[in-house]
Amino acid sequence: MSYPKIGATGITNAVTTVDCQKQVRSWRLLRSLIELIIPSCNCTFLEEQEIKKENYIHNYYNRQPTFTSYTIITGTIFGFRRGKVNFCIQTSSKSTNPILLLELAVSTTSLAKEMQGGILRIALECNIPMQRTNPQSLLSMPVWTMYCNGKKVGYAVKRKPSKADSDALRLMTSVVVGAGIISGKDLDSGDELMYLRANFQRICGSTNSESFHLIDPDGNLGQELSIFFFRS
Repeated sequence: MSYPKIGATGITNAVTTVDCQKQVRSWRLLRSLIELIIPSCNCTFLEEQEIKKENYIHNYYNRQPTFTSYTIITGTIFGFRRGKVNFCIQTSSKSTNPILLLELAVSTTSLAKEMQGGILRIALECNIPMQRTNPQSLLSMPVWTMYCNGKKVGYAVKRKPSKADSDALRLMTSVVVGAGIISGKDLDSGDELMYLRANFQRICGSTNSESFHLIDPDGNLGQELSIFFFRS
């Protein structure tokens, strides 16, 4: 079985990958593309006995969101097959200077396995209190405790884009909505890079809470993929 790939010289003609706004019509199809990219994989998470904490996280990101403002942004989940996965927030699909680049605590294949289940909810908790004299924005926090579908899986770390990240974002500038693979040779790597890109509704609840909810290709706001940031 062949998979859609982006080449450095053929990106604008790669209809199966780039012209996804015409082909990808639902979150289910996005997940189907992920299943094609990774037919099978093993998903191993850290087993933690923090029941009270996990119940709190579960209740937090399953509650009905209340918010004061929202915007539409581009969100990209990407990573090398044999590496950790990243979450990137951009003002638009053509931007190569991300608002936030976060290296998540799990591998690309592990997260893809979670996505095959139909619902993916990630909660990111920061324990660094906001300073009154020098307040820091929520997304500027460097380290986050990460929960994936109710399981504590480790720590996510904010970082600057590497050359491979910048090259991948540049190759994906024509992708508005879709999932696919960028070959390793186009990134000077021996590993392929997988990605899922979509529009997200960014909800700013307060200075201590923000969330990002996937908007499916039909323009509907669903609860299939949500990422929550909060400062405890």
